[in-house]
Amino acid sequence: MIGTSMGLMLMTTFGPIEWVLLSIWFLAVSAPIVYSITNKTPVALGISVALLLGYIVQYSYVVMRNYDVDIYFVWADFMLIPTRLDSPTWLHTLASAGFLHSQSDVTHVLGNVLVIALVGIPLEQRLGTNRFIIVYVLGLLGGSIAWVLFNMDSSTPSWGASGAAFGLLGAYLSGWPRDEIPFPLILIRPWPVTIIALFYFGFELVRAFSTVGLGTYSTVAHMAHIGGFVLAYAAVPFIARGGPYPMGVVDGGPKGFGNARARLDRIKANMVDLSERDDPWAELGYDLPKKLKEPFRKLREASDEAETRLAWMEHIADAGDCPVCSSPLGMVERKDGPQLQCSQQPTHLSWP
Repeated sequence: MIGTSMGLMLMTTFGPIEWVLLSIWFLAVSAPIVYSITNKTPVALGISVALLLGYIVQYSYVVMRNYDVDIYFVWADFMLIPTRLDSPTWLHTLASAGFLHSQSDVTHVLGNVLVIALVGIPLEQRLGTNRFIIVYVLGLLGGSIAWVLFNMDSSTPSWGASGAAFGLLGAYLSGWPRDEIPFPLILIRPWPVTIIALFYFGFELVRAFSTVGLGTYSTVAHMAHIGGFVLAYAAVPFIARGGPYPMGVVDGGPKGFGNARARLDRIKANMVDLSERDDPWAELGYDLPKKLKEPFRKLREASDEAETRLAWMEHIADAGDCPVCSSPLGMVERKDGPQLQCSQQPTHLSWP
């Protein structure tokens, strides 16, 4: 998030050029995110594209001004200015400022996009899309609120998605610190999340306290970065509860076979013990078909491993029929492990 000392007048009346430019910006920012949600692609990627497109539209304002086009700065009502937050009219700027960046500093938006894409996409795989959106919003709001609290008497506008980007780092550190994700930190290679997050957070702390200690002014809103990081870090234990992956799981990260391994680990952790259970035919008062006796014996012998339980249950489902209605069997995954079910009427057979 960048602070700037330029004076701004809030324009309440726009001409056609201003309205067209503002409409294009709204479309550029919202369309990639809506597309990601509706097409079930990573929202982190949609946000990254939205920030880039939004910046391009903002830069078009600079181009028009260079060609002496008489145009107002149309984003004045969407920048975060602490002194005007005494009115509820401006509360929207706590969020809207996170989709704006300084037109004179392309490295700002590129840096945020880098973190949101490379950290956000694997974090979204860990959290799931809905939980990821909550974390992103908390990081964004945490950054804005921290900036306001430490600059309550300031009329300096601020903008940028850095609070949200730092929030993703804090969230990942809180939930899955041993994951390794590709990141250009000195070298472009997989780095543990702990190293990436603590490097960014530690560097930001040093810069923040250096600025305060020296009594100097910085155009970078360091406290916004710290606020986004801390709030998201603290919130993840509650947000991630019941999510796709348990916090702290060690599986090499959400890449390659990591997702499959984590899924099998979750199944194994919740599987029902089959050692004391009769086969479903016996439990229903029927004789177990001869062709299924050996598969059920193998299932019990190797049922402590998720992979083998799944394999033998799939085999039994393919080879057997419901003892009640003779319909084909199927296998479904439940929270307590895989189950055999009658494909037509689950109440006939649902085991174990």
